[in-house]
Formats: sequence, C-alpha cells, structure tokens
Amino acid sequence: MNLIHIGIWAGTGVWEVPCESEWRMGTYLGVYSKRDPTEEYSRKDRLSWECPSWTFAINQDLATMPRSPTSSEDEMAQSFSDYSMGSESDSSKEETIYDTIRATAEKPGGVRMEESQGDTLVIRVVIQDLQQTKCIRFNPDATVWVAKQRILCTLNQGLKDVLNYGLFQPASNGRDGKFLDEERLLREYPQPAGPGVPSLEFCYKKRVYKQSSLDEKQLAKLHTKTNLKKFMDHTHHRSVEKLVKLLDRGLDPNFHDLETGETPLTLAAQLDDSMEVIKALRNGGAHLDFRAKDGMTALHKAARTRNQAALKTLLELGASPDYKDSYGLTPLYHTAIVGGDPYCCELLLHEHATVCCKDENGWHEIHQACRYGHVQHLEHLLFYGADMGAQNASGNTALHICALYNQDSCARVLLFRGGNKELKNYNSQTPFQVQENGQEVLESFLNLAAKMTSWPQLWPRFPGAYRRIALHYHCLQQGA
Repeated sequence: MNLIHIGIWAGTGVWEVPCESEWRMGTYLGVYSKRDPTEEYSRKDRLSWECPSWTFAINQDLATMPRSPTSSEDEMAQSFSDYSMGSESDSSKEETIYDTIRATAEKPGGVRMEESQGDTLVIRVVIQDLQQTKCIRFNPDATVWVAKQRILCTLNQGLKDVLNYGLFQPASNGRDGKFLDEERLLREYPQPAGPGVPSLEFCYKKRVYKQSSLDEKQLAKLHTKTNLKKFMDHTHHRSVEKLVKLLDRGLDPNFHDLETGETPLTLAAQLDDSMEVIKALRNGGAHLDFRAKDGMTALHKAARTRNQAALKTLLELGASPDYKDSYGLTPLYHTAIVGGDPYCCELLLHEHATVCCKDENGWHEIHQACRYGHVQHLEHLLFYGADMGAQNASGNTALHICALYNQDSCARVLLFRGGNKELKNYNSQTPFQVQENGQEVLESFLNLAAKMTSWPQLWPRFPGAYRRIALHYHCLQQGA
C-alpha cells in the first residue's frame, strides 16, 4: 500500500493517506505520536476511520497536546503565535503563563543559567501578597524581566495576573520609590549602601504616589466601577482634560476594563491621534509595561494596529522595544505577523529592538515575515542582522517556509542576500524538496475532499491549513 506520511498538529501524530481510495467509518484503533524526531512512535488512544486500502486517523484531543513540530508538513498548521487568547479562561491563561516561564527557565542559557554566569547579586525579595520573604541570587547583568522569571520559578503558590507583578524599590536616601523597568539591567539600579542584604518588594504594579500623606478612604471612593468606566470612556473619546482631572484627584490608571480587558494605555495605543492621551496617562502614573488581560503591553497594541504615532510616542516616553507579552514575544515579532506599512518595524529596529525573538515552536520574526509574504519587513530584518539560517523546531529555515507557503518574492530576497538553499531541516529536506513534498500532500487532500459525501460532519477532522483548502475544493466540486 502506497502511503503518504503527513504530520499533524505540530508533530503530535501521523496521517496515512493514499492517492486513491474509498472510505467509510471504521473501528477504534491506536494512535502513534512523535514528539521528537529521534524518538520511536509511541501508542496513544485515538479515533480513526478505516477503509480497505488505507487508514485515516485523528487524535481525540488535539488541543491539549504539546505543540512541537517535527516535520516540514507540520508548518502548514498554525504556528504558536497565531492562537487567539481571547477564548481562554483566566485560570488557563495563568497556567499558560507559568508554563511559559518554567519552559524558559529550563532552556540552556535560560533563567536558571544566569546565576552561574559572572558576578552575582543577593537580594532579599519581599512578597507581601503571599506573606513570604526570599533571599535570591541574581545575575546583575540580567534584565529585570529575567529576574522576575527567576522569582516566579521559586514560588510554590500562584499569583493572579502575575505578569503585572514587578520589582519595587522602596524610597531611600532622598530617592522616590519606583518599579524597576523590565528591560533594564539589574546593575542599572544601585542598591542602597549599608550593612545587610539589599531588599526589593515583589508586588502588583500600581501608581506610585509622590504625596507623603494620602487619604486612603478618598482613594477607595474614587476607584469605583462607575469612575473606572468613565475613565475608559474618556480615554476612548480622547478627552484629555477630563482624564487629567481624574488623575489629579488620585485615580490609578493601571487597571483593566471589565468588558474588554484593556487598560487605558493599551486602549489609547490603538486609537488615532492619541499622543496627548498617552502622555497624560503616563504623567498620571500609568506603567508602560503594564499588560492588558491578553498579556500585551501598549507597545504591542500599537505595533499590531500599525499605529505609528502611538508607537513613536511610547518609545519617546521610555518604553522598551523589547517588552514581552504573555508568550514571550516582542512588538517587533508582532509586526512581522501583521505586516502592512513597514514603518513600525523599521522604527522598532532603529530603537535597537532585539532581533531573533522566537515562539515556543522556534519561529523567528524572519519565519513569520516569509510565511505571510511581507517582503519589506524581511528586508528590514535582514538589514538589522536577522539570521537567514535560523531554524525552527522542525529545522526549517526561512527558505523552507517560503517553499511551504509559496512566497516567491521573499525567497528571491533571501537567495539574493546569500541564503543557503542546500540547508536541510530535521527531516533531511532542502527547501526544494519541501516544495515538492507539499505539492504531493496537497493533491492527496484535494482527492480526498472530492470524494467526501458528508463533509459538514467530517471537515473538523482536518488540520487548519488543509481544512480550508479541502473545503474550498469540495465546494467547487459540488457546484457551490
């Protein structure tokens, strides 16, 4: 029996599809999953359909299985960064965030490796929400973001909205207390001299008031649901004077809208002509690295909506181009996905944004730019040092991605810049071989779609990218 091997859902299973066959509902069989290219197939439970000449199998619960692509065909499924976060519950989001942090810590050169490199700095970390105090050793040349991950890896209890926790340096020696910016180095924040271990607080980010005496009761009355709703409305309508009045009374702009999950600053970053609103919010105590419920900062929002003016304003106010979202992705990474006018991409690179950020499937910015055919973004990334030979978890380079998604223009740019067209992925395939294999797979799916008689019941069993192709072809065959 001549079978074509097709990886599904980021390498967690196999499909065996012949070129010609009739099919029918079959029996309950075993599943084979392959999570690592060097591992043998292991048995799992799955549902399958069986016909006289071939077997077509699907995992029962694809969504809960780890996503780690092991073959070039897997790239036709959606990459990690495409998944919508809006449908997740708050608890599942928190679990995802903690999993991402732990996964980062396990990587070579990750958080746990920092403590063995160079000098070390011992800091007493006070976590009031958990009533805990820890003495932790940090690398002073690591960023505050890395230090925060290091702290979270030591916790045995969960914190709600953990990404909006930060390291707070209390007031001392005439200096005001402040939250440490996540993308600055620990070394850039000198600790107070004196005996004993220096201390920092790990707490939820809120407005840092300069007044020595505050009326807590008045502040509590100010932060009602009605006032917070009004504040979001004023932000939406760009009513700067009304915003300033509420801020002057002491309202803290670091909060989430109950309906949308946006913060005032992330909302303003998506609006046209919102520069004055952004400045007013920043002057009123809004933190530039405070994240909305979906895990994105205002800089991410501006990049995704291609809001050039807001992006420039945020950067001028001191926002780092390397802020991470809940998946560890930067605003630059998002510009490679959304495309459009490349000005936002160029601006972030000009402000020294770090190139070669990658998601959990190993996709770099350059992979995403090639996937969606964003030629100008690709040119900017290459000019600022993007690695053309960078491989994702399947071993695919940007040229492999061009072959998989038929992006000729991006492929020409890469080849003109000296891209290695002989470099093989982890299936020992060159970009040319990936292109040929992809055509065979596509033909098999089209043949299968043409023969289906009960398509509405069966189409969800296809992986995302092939599903759309097969559905379109089936409709054409049926005269739809």
